[in-house]
Amino acid sequence: MQPAVVADRRQVIIKVFRKYGHSLGPDSLEFLEELLDRHEIADEDVEFSIEWMAKEYNKQDDAQMKVSLDVLHRVYEAFQNGEGGGAPEHTLLDPDNHLFVIDAFEMPLWNWSTERSTFERAPGPLTSSGSADSRVMAMRNRLNVIKQCVLRNDHFSPSTLPSQDRESLLTIRSTKQLLGRAGDRFLLFGMLALSKEGKLCLEDQDGVVELDFSQLDQPSEGLFTEGCLALVEGDYTEDATLLVIAIGHPPCESREAARSIYGHIDFLGKGATTLLEDKQLMARVQLELPDLRFFVLSDVWLDRPETLLGLRKMFDNCMENSFIPKVIVLCGNFTSVGIPQGNGREVRRYQENFDALADLISSYPLITRTTHFVMVPGPLDVTLNTVLPRRPILSSFVARMKSRVPNAHFATNPCRIKFFEQEIVIFREDLMSRMLRNLVGVKPDVKNDDLKRYLVQTVLDQSHLMPVTTSIQPTLSEYDHALRLYPLPTAVVLADRYDKYQMTYEGCHVVNPGRFVGNSFTFSAYAPARRESEECVLDVNVDDEWS
Repeated sequence: MQPAVVADRRQVIIKVFRKYGHSLGPDSLEFLEELLDRHEIADEDVEFSIEWMAKEYNKQDDAQMKVSLDVLHRVYEAFQNGEGGGAPEHTLLDPDNHLFVIDAFEMPLWNWSTERSTFERAPGPLTSSGSADSRVMAMRNRLNVIKQCVLRNDHFSPSTLPSQDRESLLTIRSTKQLLGRAGDRFLLFGMLALSKEGKLCLEDQDGVVELDFSQLDQPSEGLFTEGCLALVEGDYTEDATLLVIAIGHPPCESREAARSIYGHIDFLGKGATTLLEDKQLMARVQLELPDLRFFVLSDVWLDRPETLLGLRKMFDNCMENSFIPKVIVLCGNFTSVGIPQGNGREVRRYQENFDALADLISSYPLITRTTHFVMVPGPLDVTLNTVLPRRPILSSFVARMKSRVPNAHFATNPCRIKFFEQEIVIFREDLMSRMLRNLVGVKPDVKNDDLKRYLVQTVLDQSHLMPVTTSIQPTLSEYDHALRLYPLPTAVVLADRYDKYQMTYEGCHVVNPGRFVGNSFTFSAYAPARRESEECVLDVNVDDEWS
């Protein structure tokens, strides 16, 4: 074997064990290299094989930081004898062991470090009250996370080799570089904000410049609101304003590109996986779980009797077709009208509605045992707070649900589902109307389908579920990272009272399941094996059901 190949293999072995906090001595390293040669492991399979060895070594009770040769021998012998996890490819996948519902308040906070150009985990516990520093840090994180993606983009990062392409590259300038350069053209990156005089400005970390949209007929695709981060090109004038000729959202970075750089960072707090592990899990899910589904419902109005009829019809269809979904996500609002403060009768009725839902679910024993129910509160539901992220529905209202449905998860809004290598974000908010109410600059002249596409593009390009200022939508500053969409998730549920839609943008599948109301109950069925969703409609004749 060539010396260069041997050195590469050795580096892979050291890197994998170091990831698990172990260091290798000469004897252990030589033993592992000998195993690879003995079993004629191909170069492309070296990392997977060593990854398995490192995991099995880590499971041993007497595993030490300095890898013990004796323990390695024992792990290898167990593999030879077919013990433990020696043949993982022959073990059927258990979806329940790879399913995690992650609350917004459980996610660790990773701040962007400009000095180290990477993420650093925030020390100490997080608080809901926050501080002035945390509010500044939340905005800086948003700006810096997107800026490092922009600077990595092919249109902005120059090649190390001299070429003609370097002349066409775009260079981002700072607002402080505008001074004394009236008449020049600049490309700036910053946040759209309103000045004290009510004029639209672009603000970056160095200063502010007023924007003049008089020469701009139509912005690029997307929705621009106060609080959005934007790339703005224009001419600097004698009046110290930027005459805008083009404005656009920052380019979106794919999940694969982000994971290839920050795959070692555990953003969700459930353990980091490598890209290789992700690909292997994805292949196995496609092969072994092709029919597994997640049902997603929104606006499940429990105060309307026909809603329970619709749910019963859905459960009956599942039983008749022997098709039990692994997860059913129920998004609020769980009431069609808000509950007035201090109205005891409405509060009692609100609890009785959840009790009726618990009785309905428990009347289907198979579904109760095998399906996970994720309850996400809506804007009208009763929670401890009204800012984002929102706490779960108060436990006093769902006591019967917790006792009768063992796999019920009362989640925050937003929340995330980690399923094998996939990350699915669930967010219940009337986002379309909020974004359209707060548009700034030149308004887009588009129709309904384009608006849906613009909303999806805006949210993913901004890497944030609520790309507006805190004056428009207050957020808990120390938990703003729970609204962050970086790295890009596998799928995002934007449950909204707006028209239903489903589309894939930059490899991320986005779906609005529609409203589970009326005579035609609409919901979405997400297929993890295909990373796509399909629209489902239940036609229930309410009059016939009641007669």
